[in-house]
Amino acid sequence: MNKKLVFTLGGTTAAALIVGIIIGRMISGGTPEHAPASASHVVAETADDAEKPTVWTCSMHPQIRQPEPGQCPICGMDLIPLVEDAGADDGPRVLSMSESSRALADIQTSEVSQEYPEADIRLVGKLAYDETREKSLTARFPARIDELFVNFTGIRVKAGDHLAVVYSPELLTAQRELLTAYRADPDSSITRAARDKLQLWDLLPEQVDAIIDSGEAKAHFELKAPISGVVVAKNVKEGDYVKTGEPLFKIVDLSELWAFLDAYETDLPWLRYGQAVSFTAEAIPGETFQGQIAFIEPEVNRKTRTIPVRVNVPNPDGRLKPGMFVRAVVKSRLAEDGKVYAPEFAGKWISPMHPEIVKDGPGECDVCGMDLVPAEQLGYVDNATESAPVVVPSSAVLRTGKRAVVYVEKPNVERPTYEGREIVLGPRAGDNYVVVAGLDAGERVVTNGAFKIDSALQIQAKPSMMNPEGGGLMPGHNHDGPATGANRASAHVETVILEVPARKLPALIEPYLEMEDALASDDLNAAKAQAKAMMAITGHSGSLPELLHEMLAAETLDAFRVPSFEKLSHVLIATAKKTPQVLEQPLLVMVCPMVNNNTGAEWLQATEPLRNPYFGAAMLSCGEVKEKIESNAQDHAGHE
Repeated sequence: MNKKLVFTLGGTTAAALIVGIIIGRMISGGTPEHAPASASHVVAETADDAEKPTVWTCSMHPQIRQPEPGQCPICGMDLIPLVEDAGADDGPRVLSMSESSRALADIQTSEVSQEYPEADIRLVGKLAYDETREKSLTARFPARIDELFVNFTGIRVKAGDHLAVVYSPELLTAQRELLTAYRADPDSSITRAARDKLQLWDLLPEQVDAIIDSGEAKAHFELKAPISGVVVAKNVKEGDYVKTGEPLFKIVDLSELWAFLDAYETDLPWLRYGQAVSFTAEAIPGETFQGQIAFIEPEVNRKTRTIPVRVNVPNPDGRLKPGMFVRAVVKSRLAEDGKVYAPEFAGKWISPMHPEIVKDGPGECDVCGMDLVPAEQLGYVDNATESAPVVVPSSAVLRTGKRAVVYVEKPNVERPTYEGREIVLGPRAGDNYVVVAGLDAGERVVTNGAFKIDSALQIQAKPSMMNPEGGGLMPGHNHDGPATGANRASAHVETVILEVPARKLPALIEPYLEMEDALASDDLNAAKAQAKAMMAITGHSGSLPELLHEMLAAETLDAFRVPSFEKLSHVLIATAKKTPQVLEQPLLVMVCPMVNNNTGAEWLQATEPLRNPYFGAAMLSCGEVKEKIESNAQDHAGHE
């Protein structure tokens, strides 16, 4: 390429040159913050580039080259000016450009920082009984139920309240044994054994004393509640005969509950035993309740792909009820090495069974007597001044399966120069990623325009995000025309990590359902039209737009369906399950076990009957309803 740029507009003048550049910038998306401030600056800066016409290309389809701005004929994306690399000898992953080229490409950068990233981990679940506060009352001796005071479930009782009156010949005999032994010697071992026998049969100490004081064995006996709580199970009726060991009642103390919450695998780096949890209950709007994480399951649920998290919830006033649906938030901050930054736990010792027991040094749990453990063994920082990790804006990261690439601005150079660098990412925290390796605090990374730089490197056959080895175009693209099905298949050896912001989900569902209907009707053009409609919502940068571009380049229904539509369905289903409150309608998750060589695939429909988008008319009804995702946007609008 020549180093000069000429605008031929009839009689070429400096004024026409300035107008042409300004119009070009407007077409490219407006004047960026790095654009020259004056027309004279533009003329001076572009004087060296004044003999070569601008070439416009597509960042997703670099084989498209046009002399004028417009839209890509393949995907409809706005064309961008072709960036000339004036620093070809700087390195295989380096691109340098003029100031005016940077302005046209709207390249923006931000500084890599070192801080404790904070994330709000949102979980949903239900309240349940605290299993440690359940008490079953079983028959300790054969008896007949002569009278029931608790004759239905749900009754609240206090410790010592009568539950039933029973008659038992065995109990009558045991009372007589006690009285005989007591009269002979109140302090003898026989008397103590007779007393212990009755207490093992669930007689309270005061009941045994009453038998001794009266000096008479009673034919009928009152069964009393061993703890305070709610009677949740009644297994007998008046007149029943029960044998030893048969269950009579179950009582649960509801002053503390458990909340079982579902966490996704990506939430695990942020969750630790003992963390504070705040949550709201659907039945008690406007109030926030607190709890503590007491257990994180060691195994992933194979059906839901979630990890159950158990939270201890104080419930002194009894307003919270088992079975209530709750929405919880855990505020967490990360330090280096994946530890959670919680200064309040630094240097502390915690009970492994009761997270509310926290002490300044080693010792025993006040509740269960277990040895306390250091907080750092549970994944917390060793001290309150633990180093903060390096974080980078998520908009700077180009991800494709196993690889993550950023473009770093090289300092102290004459021309804007950017170097591609592979980095190792840790967890995502809101709009940032934790960087495990590859970046240092203080470096500047491209946060807007990175995809354009990557496209320019691809055109020049240099290593890039999509083509790490260099020497050719982006996988799945071809200078001679759109990609073939075989090319697309090879481009998907790595799994693309897709992300859909919950706020965009409602807008994406409508064109997705139309796309699903088009595929079920074997209409490729209609399906592509919905892919364009979705791209208008997502924009053109990111993993999801990249997938939509692949759909638009598909030549056959089979290439559109698998793996592209399958991946799109997977990410939308996952997002809908995680944030059902944003849905405007309930959705059905369908599954067909025969898709993709019998590995199975899912999709969403608004209503039945099932219409298979993977096979269309060939097997339109193949599959079944797997589950229903309820929409609760209106009911829960006040709780978000």
